[in-house]
Amino acid sequence: MKATNFMEMTNEELQVKLVSLKQDLLNLRFKHKSGNLENNSQIRTCRKDIAKCMTIIRQRELGISAEPTKTGKSKKAAK
Repeated sequence: MKATNFMEMTNEELQVKLVSLKQDLLNLRFKHKSGNLENNSQIRTCRKDIAKCMTIIRQRELGISAEPTKTGKSKKAAK
């Protein structure tokens, strides 16, 4: 899931999604240990989605803008 999708959610929806993602990760870990998980990359993507969700929740708590910032220098400024 993309971070922009998480940014469009409300705080309550993010909390529900976070609980759901953590439950999914738990189930994926059980499947991995029992040998029933076919695609191991699912664990990684689930962990990344959890991190994205938690980051946006924390940004909103701190009042930081959730929009991406432009960090690259323009060519005109280099002249």
